Amino acid sequence: MPIKHAIWTVGAKPTPLGLGRLATEQQLEEMIVADPAILSSEWMLIGRQEITPFSGRIDLLAIAPDASLVLIELKRDKTPREIIAQALDYASWVEGLTADKIAQIYQRFSKGGNLDEAFKARFGTELDEEALNASHQIILVAAELDDSTERILRYLNDRDIAINAVFFQVFQHGADQLLSRAWFIDPGETQTNAVTVSGGTRERVPWNGEYYVSFGEGESRSWADAQKYGFISAGGGAWYTQTLKLLSPGDRVWVKIPGSGFVGVGRVTETAQSVNDFTINDRPCLDVLATAAHLRTTADDSEKAEHFVRVEWLQTVPESKALNEVGLFGNQNTVCRPQTPRWPHTVDRLKAFFKHWE
Repeated sequence: MPIKHAIWTVGAKPTPLGLGRLATEQQLEEMIVADPAILSSEWMLIGRQEITPFSGRIDLLAIAPDASLVLIELKRDKTPREIIAQALDYASWVEGLTADKIAQIYQRFSKGGNLDEAFKARFGTELDEEALNASHQIILVAAELDDSTERILRYLNDRDIAINAVFFQVFQHGADQLLSRAWFIDPGETQTNAVTVSGGTRERVPWNGEYYVSFGEGESRSWADAQKYGFISAGGGAWYTQTLKLLSPGDRVWVKIPGSGFVGVGRVTETAQSVNDFTINDRPCLDVLATAAHLRTTADDSEKAEHFVRVEWLQTVPESKALNEVGLFGNQNTVCRPQTPRWPHTVDRLKAFFKHWE
């Protein structure tokens, strides 16, 4: 069933707003370029109207915090299923983009800008060339989809193809036009599908059942606290917290602090909880954690608040003794199920380092 938008005025007698219409697809594109958060606050635009070798143009190209790419195709009106074929065709070209080609795309988009510098300024981390374009997502932007297109999207997602649709509807409110947004599939599912193969290679191997966790040590997050009280956590935006939903009690996690190395292995005992719900020894975590002052600043923001997963540690080490070797897997996603050949090698090495992993 197609997703429908509706907006009412608030009052004793609610009144539905009438539907409006954007003049052109370019108008929506201009709005997204002016404020990319209209699509996602987690992406940085790096390309626009990029010509492919297949006699077509990609509307927009973005990059995510883990250096994966996001292909965005805009259609003002109802999207026929043929647009999926076009988007998949474009994605086959995006998949083959090398680091130098991506840098050139950004230079054209930014009129001479440097991708490395822009990435660090936007996400606060160095751009890892090996991780750049290790995976990608396809996002269709439309007013609505037909039934056939919806079925195709669900079919592809059920088979781990990272494709999604976002709906925009224009409403008329007096002289003003209002824009609403809704996702066809939870963006977390699409992100999860995109990261299964991350790690610098597109060669897939069967997932070995072991979870990778990135623990971003900082003002809002302390590895010493995580060791002492038994948890992993993430915050600062939905992109960082939504992959915590992958974890269920009994799952084994291997934890890495970016820039330092692997610091622990443990078993999940509870599913993800927000900072206001997570307790430590029957006390609110905000009364216990060393980073509580920073966590309180976003605690009531449903998107940016820190989220926690309780873990029973099997073995941990201080950050100063982390295992960090050439060839080990790494990724900026908080949680992922890697299907790159580097991951089985990494887990074997970790089992030798953390001797109490069982």
